[in-house]
Amino acid sequence: MADATLKDVARASGCSVATVSRVLAGTRPVGAETAHRVRAAAEALGYRPNQAARALRSRATGTVGLVLPQITNPFYPALVRELTHALHADGRAVLLADCDDDPAAEAEHIADLLGRRVDALLVIPADEERSRAAVAAAAARVPLVLMDRGCGPGVADSVAVDNTAGMALVLDHLAATGRRTVCFIGAEGTASAAAERRGAYAAGSRALDPGAPERVALGDFSVEWGRAAVDRVWPARPDALVCANDLIAIGALQRLHRLGADVPGEVAVTGFDDIPMAALSAPGVTTVRQPVAQLAAEAARLLAQRLAGGEAGPRRAIRLAPELVVRESSAPKRSARTPAQQCAPPGSGQLSAVRAR
Repeated sequence: MADATLKDVARASGCSVATVSRVLAGTRPVGAETAHRVRAAAEALGYRPNQAARALRSRATGTVGLVLPQITNPFYPALVRELTHALHADGRAVLLADCDDDPAAEAEHIADLLGRRVDALLVIPADEERSRAAVAAAAARVPLVLMDRGCGPGVADSVAVDNTAGMALVLDHLAATGRRTVCFIGAEGTASAAAERRGAYAAGSRALDPGAPERVALGDFSVEWGRAAVDRVWPARPDALVCANDLIAIGALQRLHRLGADVPGEVAVTGFDDIPMAALSAPGVTTVRQPVAQLAAEAARLLAQRLAGGEAGPRRAIRLAPELVVRESSAPKRSARTPAQQCAPPGSGQLSAVRAR
């Protein structure tokens, strides 16, 4: 059977083609009874609007480009799901591109999406500095919202969790449970989330121990780095590992288990993001929960406002409040020293800053 047309719907509903068009597009108010007849006829006929023809008439494609740094990070599929729902509610489809943490590939994907005439872009930049030129150029052409990470002030609208507040929640929790010899395991580079969490640790950990800001190990946001980092920092016997995301924390837990370390009796482990794996780990990972649904809703709202009102107005930066989720990996510290601590090598109480090679 051939696809139903506007004329078919008009004939079935007893209305003019113009009236049917107004009802289905929602461009003008139409009487409730007439609108009901038109929608009932369209549903009975299985009518679907011709998006290509609509795009030619309106010069809008109804699509939004979404550029991610690494789709294999479990945090991002959850965000994509919420974004897809939020944008679909506005009648928009999503075109997804994964740049694999490569700013050059990211720039190519942005150019490709612009070539496909997307109405707007959502970008989680791979690197705050090296992504800036491509993002700024795209933001001058279409509405663009940065999510989770930034590219510097004034480049585009942005929405992200308050990383500084999230790290403060972690450090306050560790202090309350008796931890003092804390160590940060994070990611190198200038991705804004990595830099903000690293900076917040350095600023807040001094209250626990003057040497804590120097106890830092940097690699990347991966389970593999979490495992490797433990081998670098464990000789100094820290009593807490503050990990920059949940993947690092899960890798750290795996390696600590292989080493026979007691978690949380001997050492606490915390993460950031609250991906599903954090709750399923053994022990469950204490972490900072990002409000993913709210992040997606705010990003969709910012895009809708730009699309409705053009490019006028200053860039807006929204920071969302995080939530600390306490699980078994950070129970209060035991007062007695464990056998492993008693056997720690002399002079191992201080941990120097280390970096992945």
